[in-house]
Amino acid sequence: MAKLVSTTYGEALFELAVEEGREDEFLSEIAQLKELLDANPDFGKLMNHPKILKEEKLKVLEEVFEGRISKELLGFLYLVVNKDRYGDIDEILDFFISEVKKLKGIGIAYVTTAADLNEAKRKEVEAKLLSTTSFQKMEMHYQVDEDLIGGMIIRIGDRVVDSSVRTKLFELQRELLKVQL
Repeated sequence: MAKLVSTTYGEALFELAVEEGREDEFLSEIAQLKELLDANPDFGKLMNHPKILKEEKLKVLEEVFEGRISKELLGFLYLVVNKDRYGDIDEILDFFISEVKKLKGIGIAYVTTAADLNEAKRKEVEAKLLSTTSFQKMEMHYQVDEDLIGGMIIRIGDRVVDSSVRTKLFELQRELLKVQL
């Protein structure tokens, strides 16, 4: 199966960082770059515009970033633009960030609940996740979805644990529909 573009390019960037022993430096720089790109959506439109020549896009990259980011990261951006993959830049950078966090033993968990959790419950969820995973630290992201009715959904990477009342009711409904009278 072919790899996703974000995985291919993100892995290449990650391997470069590890090879040079500069994971923390690259992580910090890429986090700042992501913030900058998110704050300036017009820059992305410019870099993805089909009628602007690659040479002009590369010149813009040079003018904007030279001296402000490392040569390696600037070279990487050149490569992404040259290969017409700038549309995937967010996913590429996200992949890199997740790989570095994985290397450092930091898990990223997305917790969705029906009601907002107080600080004590949040700590309890985090402690439970730390005890049941191999991570040394967890980066927690909480969100509220009242449609869940109760319970929670936890996503870490590609694993999902859904203990919401909504899902349990849906499963019960499916089972009841299977019953023949």
